[in-house]
Amino acid sequence: MKSRRLKRLIGMLSLSAVFTINFTQSYAEEKITNNSEESTETSTLLDQDYQDIVEKPYHKVLNEWDDVSEGDSGFQAVISPSSFKGDKKENLITEDTRGYEKNVWHLGDDDELSFEVDIEESGLYHVGMDYYRLNEGLVDPELSIKVNDEFQYFESRRIIAPTYWENESNDFEENRHGNELVPNQVAIEDWFTMTFKDPNNEFAKGLLFYLEEGTNEITLTHASGEMLIGDIKVFSPEDIITYERYSKNFSDEQTKDELLVQEAEHPDRKNSSYIRPIARKDVNAVPYEVSSQKLNTFGGDSWTKGGQSVTYDITVLKEGLYNITLKTLQDVKQDVPVFRTIEINGDIPFKAFENYRIEPSNDWMNQTLVNEDNEPYSVYLEEGKNTITLTASITPLTPLVNELNEMLQSINTLGLSISRLTGNQPDMNRDWDISEYIPDIKERFTVWIDSLNSYAKNLNTLYGNKEDKTTDEVSLELLIQRLESLRAEPDELPNRLTELSEGSSSATQMVGDLISRLQESPLSLDRFYVHSENSDLPAPKKKFLNRMSNKVKEFVASFTAKTFDVEDTDSDVLEVWVGRNQQYVELMQNMVDANYTAQTGKEVRLSVMPNEQKLILANSSDQQPDVALGVSVGQPWELAIRGAAHNLREFDDFEQFSSKFSPGAFLPMMIDDEVYAMPETQDFYVLFYREDIMEQLDIPIPDTWDDVANILPELQRFGMNFYVPLSGTAGIKPFMFTAPFIYQNGGEIYSENGMQTAIDSQGAVDGMQFMTDLYTLYSLPLQVPNFYNSFRYGELPIGIANFQTYVQLLSAAPEIRNSWTIAPHPGVLKEDGTVDRSAPGSAQGGMIFEKSEKKEEGWDFMKWWMSEDTQVEFATNLQTLFGPEYMWHTANLDAFEELPWQEEHKSVILEQWEYLKEVPKIPGSYMVEREISNAWTDTVFYGQNVRASLDYSVITANREIRRKMEEFNYIEDGEIVEPYRVPQLETVKEWMNQNDEE
Repeated sequence: MKSRRLKRLIGMLSLSAVFTINFTQSYAEEKITNNSEESTETSTLLDQDYQDIVEKPYHKVLNEWDDVSEGDSGFQAVISPSSFKGDKKENLITEDTRGYEKNVWHLGDDDELSFEVDIEESGLYHVGMDYYRLNEGLVDPELSIKVNDEFQYFESRRIIAPTYWENESNDFEENRHGNELVPNQVAIEDWFTMTFKDPNNEFAKGLLFYLEEGTNEITLTHASGEMLIGDIKVFSPEDIITYERYSKNFSDEQTKDELLVQEAEHPDRKNSSYIRPIARKDVNAVPYEVSSQKLNTFGGDSWTKGGQSVTYDITVLKEGLYNITLKTLQDVKQDVPVFRTIEINGDIPFKAFENYRIEPSNDWMNQTLVNEDNEPYSVYLEEGKNTITLTASITPLTPLVNELNEMLQSINTLGLSISRLTGNQPDMNRDWDISEYIPDIKERFTVWIDSLNSYAKNLNTLYGNKEDKTTDEVSLELLIQRLESLRAEPDELPNRLTELSEGSSSATQMVGDLISRLQESPLSLDRFYVHSENSDLPAPKKKFLNRMSNKVKEFVASFTAKTFDVEDTDSDVLEVWVGRNQQYVELMQNMVDANYTAQTGKEVRLSVMPNEQKLILANSSDQQPDVALGVSVGQPWELAIRGAAHNLREFDDFEQFSSKFSPGAFLPMMIDDEVYAMPETQDFYVLFYREDIMEQLDIPIPDTWDDVANILPELQRFGMNFYVPLSGTAGIKPFMFTAPFIYQNGGEIYSENGMQTAIDSQGAVDGMQFMTDLYTLYSLPLQVPNFYNSFRYGELPIGIANFQTYVQLLSAAPEIRNSWTIAPHPGVLKEDGTVDRSAPGSAQGGMIFEKSEKKEEGWDFMKWWMSEDTQVEFATNLQTLFGPEYMWHTANLDAFEELPWQEEHKSVILEQWEYLKEVPKIPGSYMVEREISNAWTDTVFYGQNVRASLDYSVITANREIRRKMEEFNYIEDGEIVEPYRVPQLETVKEWMNQNDEE
């Protein structure tokens, strides 16, 4: 170890200095001393905004249209499907129109339709349509729109036709503990009308399109989903009238003695299936019970995205003017108001209801809809049924969000400029004169700071001119302080990039976090009242003594309350621990009760397992469950090597059932040829890339690592780069990030007998060499705090990432939804012309304990739970009830094919899973993982030779392997007494193929 430390020190003082200091110094000096024209050209290239590569965003285009009139006032053109033009004549449907009284047009499978509209006056116009959703599942139909054969702005590439949902039942069912369950959601099959909007719903009135005088051709292209289209309307925008004008249209006679109470947890329809009722153990919420959970409120953090709407049907006995009072709680963003657009019978009645501000409250309060003088607004309701729609709105904050997005890109651009200047490896001991290379650097900071100060004032006005600063305003102040500190010492920026653009506490991260907060609009509703002006409303909170009394009752009831916590069960009940949160476990238990127990008569009790280490402790004290689910991929091996896990290959139908899963997923769950767990969920590492950017730069999508090396110069010429997961970890580089390079180059991690590592073999050395060359020769970024953000904003338009990034992009980056896709993991071209894409994909598994007396029952349950039908049903229910981000990446290949994911993405993931090769486990494998990471660090940071670094790593790793082999009785007195056969992928494929032949 001493020699290794000495070697590192020498490397740091010599090779590192030669590589880092001399290279970056000469590179920077060459850039700085170039003639002014070349410097200007380079600076311009570095500062190029990626948005210039694609269409401009809507808000920028709208500003350019500032002097364009809003079209011919009162104009409306209705274009029927009979006038549409398309590639397929059969798209025009004249008979099965689903209740539409005219012809309709079928749009799906990348179909395209176009139509012409004559405009008398050039200007800005809205476009809307009638539509009927045809596709099943959770995917909303989507299309893009071109005007005169061009996208007028970026958002026109993605127009969403929302699906409307209703509860399958108006009565809340109860689970086995007496707690109410969120009802299943059913898509409403009906015709709806929409105005085209941006995917983020930042502009509540809808998108405007510039149409020239004369004939304009509008083209709609299918993007996803399937639908029927009825009439399309092109119309001029109309201003919403003021309340004063609205009130003059109706009698000023207020309806007397009316009080209608609507429980918020029972909406009639909504445009997101996952805006759901919430059970709050709160005596002030109605209804409330001491001993059980009642779904008594609505929304909360599930009702926070702009555009999410919920509609209630209200029946009044007498037409007239009514007040509306909401019983609200806003404790998610505790000090910040939120906004809701309020529609009565499908229309916004007057301007004040367009983006009505709802004040924050840490406790329940009645908020009557009032004007600035605290005078209630009165709305006209007809006799009989009326609708009241509440829509989450972020429109008031949209200008600020857009400005912050532009600032974020500018700060990132400056960070990239400095990284390129310093060679991405700045010398802490070198003095830089950044102002000589970027003369206006202080002015840039000044512009950002002045803008932020202006934003702070606007935000304070928007939030109601409060004396106490909100969290958002404090975040702005901290950001301003950070930028002021950086502006004061611009020449220190090469050594302070973690404060500017490259760290979890950097200015870019602070801006990104603020943008995310501003786009959230959470609100909880208990109930609302439609009432006459002088109605006596129920108090929002119980009296103090009443609240205290119920708290005491709750405390007493908690000793006997039934929950999903781990507890003793009856001897005839199968006990299953699940390593997931209560939302998942509750849904799983409901499915078990409704399906498995109902069909088999076998009782199963699921419990939340808060910590995997509890499995080891429970087994040692004979309190282990029968089955454990949601266990990390390496945990079954840890239990099996100690005799605590049951070998699943002892079941007669194991090999038949296992054929439904990827062979490579079993490797870390095996000892010799014995299998101790089944894969339950499965991760994937694939290539993510921005189609818009790569297409506009004319950069091909790489298939191999040689292709990656070939595109890097062109990417870096535009200040962009390629991402590999190694850049996302600051410490140990785990197997899942390093193994692909070793496997794809023909290397192995261990020797065949498992008694030593094989990372010094030629294939492994070749893999390590390229893995380090990516940083030392090809200048990949050493650290990327958040690939999702860098990908979203275009700094890293291509890179390798996993399921987590996939979910983030789908659920939290709607503005680029149709601008990115995935491809298989880059690999190494073999002599036979094939590409080896071997990569791990570890996730969670399920196992049976050796001490269980219900092994057969446990195996029967695991087969049901991991079967195709059960997995598809669970995945669908999960997303329907809790939102699109609750994606379930089942390991059952047949089930995965049926999930409500994009078909082209599923095919890529399934293709990559053909190369799934997880790293097996042996005693001491953790040391091999650590030593590969050490070798990478020695080479990249200290300039050592790869093979020399691996030689030191092999010695340390083999010493630990032999020590652990002796601990588990594979070695005794230095001699091998029992062979440890490292699980092989070919072995698993062999038993699966044998089963297929049978």
